[in-house]
Amino acid sequence: MLKKDFWYDLPKELIAQEPAEPRDAARLMVLNRKNDTIEHAIFHDLPKYLEKGDLLVVNNSKVLPARLLGTKVPTGAVCELLLLRQVKGDTWECLARPGKRMQPGTKVTFGDGTLTAVVDETMPDGNKFVTFTYDTETLYEKLDEFGKMPLPPYITKQLEDQSQYQTVYAKELGSAAAPTAGLHFTPELLDTIRANGVNIAEVTLHVGLGTFRPVNEEEIEDHQMHSEWYSVSEDTANAINATRASGHRVIAVGTTSCRTLEAVWAKYGKIVPCSGNTDIFIYPGIDLHAIDGMITNFHLPESTLIMLISAFYGYEKTMAAYKVAVEEKYRFFSFGDAMLIL
Repeated sequence: MLKKDFWYDLPKELIAQEPAEPRDAARLMVLNRKNDTIEHAIFHDLPKYLEKGDLLVVNNSKVLPARLLGTKVPTGAVCELLLLRQVKGDTWECLARPGKRMQPGTKVTFGDGTLTAVVDETMPDGNKFVTFTYDTETLYEKLDEFGKMPLPPYITKQLEDQSQYQTVYAKELGSAAAPTAGLHFTPELLDTIRANGVNIAEVTLHVGLGTFRPVNEEEIEDHQMHSEWYSVSEDTANAINATRASGHRVIAVGTTSCRTLEAVWAKYGKIVPCSGNTDIFIYPGIDLHAIDGMITNFHLPESTLIMLISAFYGYEKTMAAYKVAVEEKYRFFSFGDAMLIL
């Protein structure tokens, strides 16, 4: 298939700039794979679409406030680092702006000067290896003090509260972007879901900024997917296998949970406790084996995410559903409304 097959026209005003308040007040489009129906609901209606014995699989990765604004020493020029992944110790791979002016040896200071960084190396793709120095026990404490959430470029409004870009169940630090399908859940909604006999299990996949990397190849099969670290615990593997054995549904909350489970299935032919890196790319023609349903947001045109949804729901039905979402003025992308595919 071609990249252009996944294009759709989206009015700019439908790109959500802030989350729904409360979180579960977002709209929910419900798609049924068996009878091809589309229902329009509110996210807090989710429990009525779930059945006792179903299992929701959520991604518990927590977003690092990894965007640091600093000044170069000694010039005082303003610059920015975005932490992507820990290389070793206090050395991280970062995006740097302006990249050409941050060559090896460049020193940067942040906040009150108690956090500094030195650029060690420029990678072939332009990313930098940077080593940080600080006066606290961990770098994470300094990120909490000086860092900002690395919001996608289509969100231009500043957050009133950084927790708006975290799921309520986030616990494992390491993502450069939020697993946004989970942003719609509140503690109260999760309690209701559990009280109805629906189980919840956690996986971890640290979302990389490659999630937002555009597909540049015309033929989508030629696209090289970015790699992300994942982990599936023994408890989660057992819960998934027990759910499947009892004939109930495994529903992935988000494309990240879906990619985690499908990566494990592709490697082992079943769900087992494991961890590692995956660059799995799911697009129409790739069969999904590990899930029976998915909760997701509305994704960018020509993105790997809309390609994944098309693999699960069907290409033509997915593009038709997106056309309906535009007509019905759903809110799109990270802070936008949700879709439930069953």
